[in-house]
Amino acid sequence: MPGDSLMVNNKAAAQNTYDAIVVGSGISGGWAAKELCEKGLKTLVLERGRNVVHIKDYGDTTKDPWELPHRNGHDRADREDSPIQSKCYAYDEVSAHFFVNDKENPYTQIKSFDWIRGYHVGGRSLMWGRQCYRWSDLDFGANARDGHGVDWPIRYADIERWYDYIEPFVGINGSAEGLPQLPDSKFMPAMEMNCLEKYVAEKINTGFTDGRRMIHGRSANHTQKVGDRGPCQYRDKCHQGCPFGGYFSSNSATLPAAMKTGNMTLRPYSIVLELLYDKDRKKASGVRILDAETGKTEEFYAKIVFLNASTLGTASILLNSVSDAFPNGFGNSSGQVGHNLMDHHYGVGANGEYDGFQDQYYYGRRPNGIYIPRFRNLNEKTKRSDYVRGFGYQGGAGRGRADYADGVGVQLKEQLTEPGNWGMGIGSWGECLPYFENKATLNKDKKDKWGLPTLDIDCEFKDNEKAMRKDMMNSAAEMLEKAGLKNISTYDSAPAPGFCIHEMGTARMGKDPRTSVLNKWNQVHESKNVFITDGACMASSACQNPSLTYMALTARAADYAVGELKKGNL
Repeated sequence: MPGDSLMVNNKAAAQNTYDAIVVGSGISGGWAAKELCEKGLKTLVLERGRNVVHIKDYGDTTKDPWELPHRNGHDRADREDSPIQSKCYAYDEVSAHFFVNDKENPYTQIKSFDWIRGYHVGGRSLMWGRQCYRWSDLDFGANARDGHGVDWPIRYADIERWYDYIEPFVGINGSAEGLPQLPDSKFMPAMEMNCLEKYVAEKINTGFTDGRRMIHGRSANHTQKVGDRGPCQYRDKCHQGCPFGGYFSSNSATLPAAMKTGNMTLRPYSIVLELLYDKDRKKASGVRILDAETGKTEEFYAKIVFLNASTLGTASILLNSVSDAFPNGFGNSSGQVGHNLMDHHYGVGANGEYDGFQDQYYYGRRPNGIYIPRFRNLNEKTKRSDYVRGFGYQGGAGRGRADYADGVGVQLKEQLTEPGNWGMGIGSWGECLPYFENKATLNKDKKDKWGLPTLDIDCEFKDNEKAMRKDMMNSAAEMLEKAGLKNISTYDSAPAPGFCIHEMGTARMGKDPRTSVLNKWNQVHESKNVFITDGACMASSACQNPSLTYMALTARAADYAVGELKKGNL
């Protein structure tokens, strides 16, 4: 079988042998590369897509819309070649090259699932929403409390110092609030709320007895310099790549740090086909790749492997790594690989208008908004009978264009420069439970452009999420009404799973190898020298954006891996 002990050319093996291999260069892969290289390991970073060089490859992000052929909009080819990607809020004429071509990267939606992807160095760290929130024991203990999924093998105390460790390097703006359900980070100064946001925050913070709070969002946009990065220029073009290094990405931060050590080898156009397993040593020996430019396969070897190909990419590699030892996929004796797929459900909330503050405006295009942390099912007082877990809100206030403009020529232009009334919207992000039947499986009959198996994705939101959404919408309207806004309208666009781009859970952590894939150190139970620290590792989804937790888990796992390597345990 292809994944078992190998007969190799000794010279080739020596040339292709490293201390560590990292698969993927996005949020978690970049951190794995940085940590392993800084700890002295010669590390090969494999990225399936092209290289993207910080600043140099950010294209037309310095241009104004009228300087672009399609005024930064979509054309017919975008919608035809990438009908899924082009629906994403971050997809525009400038950023489109950071998204995959859907025709060239097919998958099968057993149920509707919008898989948003970027195959290039840096991955989705270039287009992410940058919201950074710690999880708490409310989240790490949720499965144990209500019996959904398997108990996390860690708690907040296990990861707290790793949040502390990564945050100054990430560069997170925000404010300390002392909320137990949303632990404070190590912050740089927060971006300022505008006048209506401050007004609404005061009304919400004093108008409810269930602990609701409206605070400023916490994002990886730098309000001060972080080394040679930033500060943010308030352009709100983050998804196009920032030539100022005004937000955290692999390209601007972790990969340059790894490269600076002299220990990193970055290899783009390297599609990892499978993990190689030495059944005699009961360890992974390396990986087999397909060179996307030449079409040839090649093998690379290492003492440890970090698999950070993104939730579904990692699941695909594991399922495709079949051998005598792992007939159902690498590390999959539990049968859990590919299962328990989660994404946050969102696209539900409310909008309203406000008559006041006509003499006030705001400066720049702030790339961050407000946040209302979870206030449901925190304790007995806030417990709901119709659903478990909870949700939070993101949003913001602003002034649109005057709606009374008429006439032609100079008169019309002058009127269009006048701001309209204030308005505010808040949209909710809700937790999805880990359902075994929500899954991704290999389809060996449907191949991609390289002749490789594709994924069948079978995932849906269920009754708990649907009940939660009613509360998410009604509570949004309730808060805006309490704040004195008028003409309040609610919405529920019901986007499919995947569209929130927070997919996670296909190789979950757990205490029992019979029901989980990874242990408390993110090691594959059945192969201790393989670590998975991307979204695949998550045992539940919480309702906060997850990327900060991926980063902390990665730094923690890398520290443990190097320690175990030095002890001779790997």
